[in-house]
Amino acid sequence: MEGLEAKAKASGASQLVIKDLKEEFVKEYVFPCLRAGAIYERKYLLGTSMARPVIAKAMVDVAREVGADAVSHGCTGKGNDQVRFELTFFALNPKLNVVAPWREWDIKGREDAIEYAKKHNVPVPVTKKSIYSRDRNLWHLSHEGDILEDPANEPKKDMYVMTVDPEEAPEEPEYVEIGIVSGIPVSINGKELSPANLLAVLNELGGRHGIGRVDMVENRLVGMKSRGVYETPGGTILTAAVRELESLTLDRESMQAKDNIALKYAELVYAGRWFDPLRESMDAFMEKITETTTGAVTLKLYKGSLSVASRRSQYSLYRQDISSFEEGSGIYNQADAAGFIRLYGLPIRVRAMLQSGL
Repeated sequence: MEGLEAKAKASGASQLVIKDLKEEFVKEYVFPCLRAGAIYERKYLLGTSMARPVIAKAMVDVAREVGADAVSHGCTGKGNDQVRFELTFFALNPKLNVVAPWREWDIKGREDAIEYAKKHNVPVPVTKKSIYSRDRNLWHLSHEGDILEDPANEPKKDMYVMTVDPEEAPEEPEYVEIGIVSGIPVSINGKELSPANLLAVLNELGGRHGIGRVDMVENRLVGMKSRGVYETPGGTILTAAVRELESLTLDRESMQAKDNIALKYAELVYAGRWFDPLRESMDAFMEKITETTTGAVTLKLYKGSLSVASRRSQYSLYRQDISSFEEGSGIYNQADAAGFIRLYGLPIRVRAMLQSGL
């Protein structure tokens, strides 16, 4: 936090307000998305998308506390974040005015913004030579811009911050057990931790083994494609753990329904509609469907890869005496399969009969 007040005053602020939102962010935003299995376009774990509404909500709270009639953000006019901030402002206080300098002032790009900050003695952590756009929170670190704007360019090794190069990760694998209650992580190796502390520990652990790097081209809400590189070490571990536990506790229909709803859930979060009644209703479904997703999963971390070593749950639907190739409980009679196959395959058989003139 050192230097923030000086930077605020240099920017023209009369007061600096700092709020610690780490626990709220992880408990109220990250963990619901994790429980839902929300992933945007197959790869993105929504790190920035989840962070914007908690920040915007705090801004609305501070505006109310100090009697302000307007709020401002530094988002570009080409990105998703402007939408995420402003939809939250609309939802929580529709009377607030919004000031968006990138859209309203004569700032056409990041170099213009850097030049403006330099002219007004506002320190910024980038230069014209190193112009990555980065966003970091407890869940992830994103990288955009510079050489990444060409999808043909491989990211430079020195760009990464949270994760070591998998090639340079430890030669020995490491095992970690994640304890989960109703779809929400609660412990690491048997030790219960607060949401933010739990994630911080896994970030360090996953980062040490090069876990959680994603390079993707995504479809922005505003219509264009963009390329981003994400580091999500702890989040990648937790996502794998919850998914593996669900393989024990959810039946086929429930899993398919959850996965289908998760796609829309992720889309809503990505689009900044956190406070939308539809997302809140979906969250109620996710809370109900994961009531029995309780247990523990052990994962093996090794040079950028994750593999499951163990999963167990008191609510497991897996029965070894039924699933075994050996005769067991007597509940499953293999002879019953013949009738099932005839009925299940009847539409296929009828179509083949029609095509064959039978």
